Amino acid sequence: QAPKKAKKRAEGASSNVFSMFEQAQIQEFKEAFTIMDQNRDGFIDKNDLRDTFAALGRLNVKQEEIDDMLKEAPGPVNFTVFLTMFGEKLKGADPEETILNAFKVFDPEGKGTLKKDFVTEMLTTQADRFSPEEMEQMFAAFPPDVAGNLDYKNLVYVITHGEEKDQE
Repeated sequence: QAPKKAKKRAEGASSNVFSMFEQAQIQEFKEAFTIMDQNRDGFIDKNDLRDTFAALGRLNVKQEEIDDMLKEAPGPVNFTVFLTMFGEKLKGADPEETILNAFKVFDPEGKGTLKKDFVTEMLTTQADRFSPEEMEQMFAAFPPDVAGNLDYKNLVYVITHGEEKDQE
């Protein structure tokens, strides 16, 4: 009985993964996938991951770390697999936690801040590019500290709860 159930779940997972997300979310995942698929072959592999990390300034990522990421996938990571993996991670996940985890990828030391210049570069050069005006608005709402660091934990809190923690 168990194997049959597992098979059914696997089939269901791949066939209706697109129904888990709104069209706009799927488009955003597609853009993220395209950014990570550095060699544009329709699959994310070890080299794509390494290049993506390098583009984010993490040059000495351990091979095991990359292998572990790819081991989470049931096979080659095409867009449907990518979406399914995110779907499973996001299922029942707290949106705040999900967004925080996305930022934490760029903050391996877990400082809770990212350099303003890095955030600006990412948001103006990748996927849905921010305009200079949008960057200004964001930094006006979330001013970086004197060292030029953006407190992304506060930013995520506001995205998910609607106002700054200090104003509770």
